[in-house]
Amino acid sequence: MGIQAEFIDYLKVKRRYSPRTVKLYGEAVEDFLRQAVPESQLSDEDILSALKFQVIRGYVSSLMDRGLDPRTVNLHLSALSTFCSYLVKQNKLASNPVKEIVRPKEKKRLPSFFSPEALKLYFDTPVADDYPSVRNRMIVTLLYDTGLRRAEAASLRLSDIDLSRRTISIIGKGNKQRMIPLVDSLVEKIGDYLLLREAFLNGSESDSFFLTDAGGPAYPEFINRTVKAELSKANGLSGKKTPHTLRHSFATSLLNEGADLNSIKEVLGHSSLAATEVYTHNSFEKLKEIYRTAHPRAKK
Repeated sequence: MGIQAEFIDYLKVKRRYSPRTVKLYGEAVEDFLRQAVPESQLSDEDILSALKFQVIRGYVSSLMDRGLDPRTVNLHLSALSTFCSYLVKQNKLASNPVKEIVRPKEKKRLPSFFSPEALKLYFDTPVADDYPSVRNRMIVTLLYDTGLRRAEAASLRLSDIDLSRRTISIIGKGNKQRMIPLVDSLVEKIGDYLLLREAFLNGSESDSFFLTDAGGPAYPEFINRTVKAELSKANGLSGKKTPHTLRHSFATSLLNEGADLNSIKEVLGHSSLAATEVYTHNSFEKLKEIYRTAHPRAKK
């Protein structure tokens, strides 16, 4: 097995990266090697020889020349950096050359979110009492009430939920475990959902919390499609109708209601506070609107 294949195996088994991340990182490393190493010389030794500062810097220039935006270029660099760090751990590289590369600046992208008022209209809409309808509503409810990622919701097991303690145990990115508290209203809805789920299974057994219409375990793309279909029915919800937008909405609501950043960081499973601080902008925008409305000198 070559070092490329070993690296992919490392991402899957040791780091437990999502299939999507493994695919993106694998394609990024492959793209670099296509430019840096002739196909006829793609041995492990040639790959290691190509992982040098000058070669990687030239690769970055070529990505920019292709017209790729800085965010995509930085994704390629993150993949290469992870690859090099892995090789350093394996004593095949002395150091990680990607750490010396100056990364292109990205435009600040603010997370989009739904307003609580718009989401309330969706949740106030009656739902049929069949399993698929209740399951679809539960997917949206759980994502908004807990801030789970789509992959985390798809992989959720019955054994991860403790209704007596009102908690969910999650294994998130980087194999990090976190506990998320459940509000009373969600505990009640989960209890009702589980009764309908049991009837739907009709004697069959499955530890997957969410099941497809065929009774199989849910998967990330299934969660994606369900959220899009559900939220497309609602009035007043503009922007992307995705699990991630619900996650942003959850975090923004917590911040606007006075939760501190460290607490939000823990619930979301962020590895650093910097990833959580982006939500402060949305909170500040709300403050500016209140200021314009309430300040005596702002009134006409």
